[in-house]
Amino acid sequence: MTCVQHTWRITHSAVLLLKELKSPKYFCVRGRLSCWRSSESELLTLQFLKGQKPRVQNTYKLLRHKISSRFKMVVEGEMESNVTEPESFWDILQEMDPVWTTTVLLVPCVVVLTAGFFYLYGVVMGLLSKTSVRNKVVVISDSLSGLGKECAGVFHRGGARLILCGKSWEKLEELADDLANASDPTLTFPPKLVLLDFGDMDSMQEAIQEILECYGCLDVLILNSSMKVKAPAQTVSLQMDKLLMDNNYFGPATLAKGVLPSMISRRTGHLLLVNSIQGKLAVPFRTTYAASKHAVQAFFDCLRAEVEEYGISVSTINHTFISTSASGNSETPSSKSILSFLYTKKPLGVSPEEAATEIMKTLTNKSKEVLIAPSLPKVALYTRSFFPNVFFAVMAAGVNHAAASENM
Repeated sequence: MTCVQHTWRITHSAVLLLKELKSPKYFCVRGRLSCWRSSESELLTLQFLKGQKPRVQNTYKLLRHKISSRFKMVVEGEMESNVTEPESFWDILQEMDPVWTTTVLLVPCVVVLTAGFFYLYGVVMGLLSKTSVRNKVVVISDSLSGLGKECAGVFHRGGARLILCGKSWEKLEELADDLANASDPTLTFPPKLVLLDFGDMDSMQEAIQEILECYGCLDVLILNSSMKVKAPAQTVSLQMDKLLMDNNYFGPATLAKGVLPSMISRRTGHLLLVNSIQGKLAVPFRTTYAASKHAVQAFFDCLRAEVEEYGISVSTINHTFISTSASGNSETPSSKSILSFLYTKKPLGVSPEEAATEIMKTLTNKSKEVLIAPSLPKVALYTRSFFPNVFFAVMAAGVNHAAASENM
């Protein structure tokens, strides 16, 4: 084998090995091997021109040894870098961009501070709501319902001068005794009792006069009376229609108009209507009920603007339904009907405790309108406003589904 052939063999072997080291981490190795290979080739060529016997075998072995040892060093260095100890969190932050470092540290602080702010706000508002009714004259139109009893207890403990209204004098006396036994008489006022029946419109003026004579003035009027009927429209008699309108519309409107002169003269007062969500959203089989709720909702919406100049607040609270056995007339939705989803919450509607808490918040914040409902009824309200045809189709499908279920 000639010297040129040996030289070519050495150079070719080095080039083949260098082609295998394609990764950028071996760049320095390629550079050194290329330089070393070039200088060794020049040395072999110089020896050949001088007529000396080149030490090809030793040179080939030396090249192969250097390449293999160098490759081994690179691989071992790479393995050692893989088993290094993980960096700490602060080391990583120091290597990050300053903008990202600020974001990582700032966002958790903002979240914690925001959560703390809302927590303190809730605590403060809860304390204020407990003292916002102290020494104020509060009238509850239906104190014998589940919500009425809960509100009576909350306002009585808060130090309000209560006027409890209801259809049964015996039940009113029993409620007054329960409130007196459950509270400190030195911190509370004994409630006044007034018979009030929205179904008897002839007795309304006498009841209003009696309410005004209890304390001579009035600060808060809570209208929570309601009467429910669920039936096809053709089966509801005209007498039932009138009774529903008296209880749900004419009664609350007459009572509100009867106490307004006293509030206007004192330039203060708060009217709060506890209304159904059907004052905004009508569903089948509740024609007269929904009509009465729409009517009373419109009445107080108009009244709000009329009495604002006198410093009188008007609030409406719309709920799905009050779930309580004490009311005796709460609706239990059918699990087979699509319409039942409009009245589902936890899953039995709004509890009296939740509604009473919301009433206290509304009186404290003087909110104009509050909606207590799960997500689906809220979506139905927006659908009724922006996509009425879709809403009507869903309601019709619910009626067909209910009819099919009854026939099965």
